[in-house]
Amino acid sequence: MLVVLLGQLPLWGPGADEDPPSKPVLTRPVTLRLLITVKAAPNPSARYGETVCVGALGLETPWTGWIRLYPIHFRDLADDSRFRKYDIVRLDALPARQDQRRESWKPIVDTITTEQHLTNQQSRRNLLDPLVEDSMCRLNEQARDDPSARSIALIRAADISALQVKRHPGWSVEDHKKIARYLNQLDLLEPPKPSPLQAPRFTGVYRYRCADRRCRGHQQTLWDWEFVALQRRLTQLTDAEAADQLRHKFLDQLCAADRDVAFYVGNQAARPQSFSIGGVYAPRRPTARYRLRINR
Repeated sequence: MLVVLLGQLPLWGPGADEDPPSKPVLTRPVTLRLLITVKAAPNPSARYGETVCVGALGLETPWTGWIRLYPIHFRDLADDSRFRKYDIVRLDALPARQDQRRESWKPIVDTITTEQHLTNQQSRRNLLDPLVEDSMCRLNEQARDDPSARSIALIRAADISALQVKRHPGWSVEDHKKIARYLNQLDLLEPPKPSPLQAPRFTGVYRYRCADRRCRGHQQTLWDWEFVALQRRLTQLTDAEAADQLRHKFLDQLCAADRDVAFYVGNQAARPQSFSIGGVYAPRRPTARYRLRINR
């Protein structure tokens, strides 16, 4: 099976047989109440220097179901606007008109306020378990047949064979140009320029099967903020040691036999048929209801 490590693009509803709601036609921002579920690793941007794509679950009208927020320049956020995975936040946003995916919205970042953090596992499960789906295969088929099909889902992993950790090739020439253009446009009289965005040290790719009987396996790149953040804390280790630590955290621990594992997946605006993993949903299993096998 061929793995293509596509450049990171903005990633990340309703049930598997239900289309996401159509984007409303709005001329003014609306206030959304959301549960943050995905914070992707930052990516170079000529306009913002770096941007983060955020996935969330809309909790009340005017938007319920999966939603994608882009762009967010996370390093520029004020302290009271910063948020974590599983925070409940409020913010103003407009539908992203230049993105055909229905779940995509453009946030007004200075309106972000955090309401609370969901620390209780059961509180998270009450909101997220009903949205877990069995078939990544079906999601791929829908995206191939219809570019406007659902672009975000939470997919149960039936078994996980590996997390491949390899050296990142570094930013492309075009990515370096984006970073340079952004830094050059900053006013020299402003406070010190931010440091350029550094490429991650490693890439990660999960190999797994979904619960679809037809599944022959999936290989998807992991773009989780937490995966990259852990790399930053392992700078004193050799490549082999650091890769072992990453696999220990994101495979041995998060995908352990006592966890109900599902992946937050989202596709790319330019390639709707290409899905990546934005994060791992791995609550501890209260029963033996779901059996996850990790093949070595």
